[in-house]
Amino acid sequence: MNLIRWLSVLVVAAMAPPPVASHNYGDALTKSIMFYEGQRSGKLPPTQRITWRKDSGLRDGFEIGVDLVGGYYDAGDNVKFTFPMAFSITMLAWSVLEFGQSMGSDLQRSLDAIQWGTDYLLKATSIPGFVFAQVGNPYGDHKCWERPEDMDTPRTPYAVSKEFPGSEVSAEIAAALAASSMVFRPTNRGYSARLLKRARMVFEFADKYRGSYNDSLGPWVCPFYCDFSGYQDELIWGAAWLLRATKAPFYWNYVLANIKNLDKSSSFAEFGWDTKHAGINLIKSQTPSVPEPFITNANKFVCSVLPESPTVSVSYSPGGLLFKPGGSNLQRTTALSFLLLVYSRSLSRDNRAIRCGNVVANPARLVQVARSQVDYILGSNPLKMSYMVGYGNKFPQKIHHRGSSLPSVSQHSQRIDCEGGGTYFSSNDPNPNFLTGAVVGGPDIKDSYADSRADFVHSEPTTYINAPLVGLLAYFKSH
Repeated sequence: MNLIRWLSVLVVAAMAPPPVASHNYGDALTKSIMFYEGQRSGKLPPTQRITWRKDSGLRDGFEIGVDLVGGYYDAGDNVKFTFPMAFSITMLAWSVLEFGQSMGSDLQRSLDAIQWGTDYLLKATSIPGFVFAQVGNPYGDHKCWERPEDMDTPRTPYAVSKEFPGSEVSAEIAAALAASSMVFRPTNRGYSARLLKRARMVFEFADKYRGSYNDSLGPWVCPFYCDFSGYQDELIWGAAWLLRATKAPFYWNYVLANIKNLDKSSSFAEFGWDTKHAGINLIKSQTPSVPEPFITNANKFVCSVLPESPTVSVSYSPGGLLFKPGGSNLQRTTALSFLLLVYSRSLSRDNRAIRCGNVVANPARLVQVARSQVDYILGSNPLKMSYMVGYGNKFPQKIHHRGSSLPSVSQHSQRIDCEGGGTYFSSNDPNPNFLTGAVVGGPDIKDSYADSRADFVHSEPTTYINAPLVGLLAYFKSH
């Protein structure tokens, strides 16, 4: 490690706040799962705990004769984007597969959250030759500040097909269904088998009719969830999950034959709803005697994240928060921390450590870094505030979220139209409804947070920020 890098690591360590005695990871886990109830679309069940939310989107898909009711709103708007929704379900399922034994009473709530998503994904793939990638015109929706219960903007369904393919969204659905099939196998074998059968079919569709939904649905999916990394990573990601769910040699051969199609630059360090490279290497590295390049790339990923590594490629705030370029930074913090924790288990199983130049990282170090990120999110930071709504004494009050910021239907039964919501958007008052468990985009790289509804990059929660955090919190609850 050169002198400048060594000094920078010392500075980060010195400026980070002292660790608190302990966070209540169990409380945070319960709330992180409850958040998904606030994002539900469709007919809400009697068990709904976030009671200020009511039924919404009850006619989604009906204009074309397809039932697309249900699923999740991705963030603070009222559009259903299937690509990030499916990734969120994949990560929730992976969280349960890895750490479900530590969830206690929250395990069933996690299964409920997953099934709310998989039930919708089954609907979105119910017509052979079509996969519904979105419900709702995003431009009309984003121009209005409306409760989901009131929305009157176009609920247009958008689909990919044989002629207009979308391999990335289709393959991510296959991954979500395959991962979820393993989650439900011990308790609901019939549902599990249905998910796995559909996963196989959707993966075959994604692979046979290759192409990006950027080309077929670009005007509607971009710039919101444009696929910047191509669809090859989703195809391999989907095959990797189908291999884990089925043990079928076909999927292993598929992964080996197609891994060469991935970008060979620094993509080994990327993971999120768009880019699956690091996740592919991590999930394959869990398999004993796995060939190259998976272990090498998994190790390179770790070395790109550890602050003391000579090849670190992420940044850290003065308070110690991991940063990568792009908006809504905590989505990267939670996703990369989850991978570190999962890989630490593989390292422990194989009794090995990772060498990053002259730095040696053992499994405990990976756990330590992951925990430091979770603790920062929960309040061990310079502002001493939690970035999870409802956790701790100080947390964001003006999150960028329509339902949370507008009066609930119970409190204001009259409809609030598109323009009428603008008054609430621009208000300086705290949101009237707590979206319990929502984790916002987070502070800037200087550890500052404005708590501004208009600053959506930092104040908007998303389903894919919370999904990997569920697994992290379950582990730290019992460790």
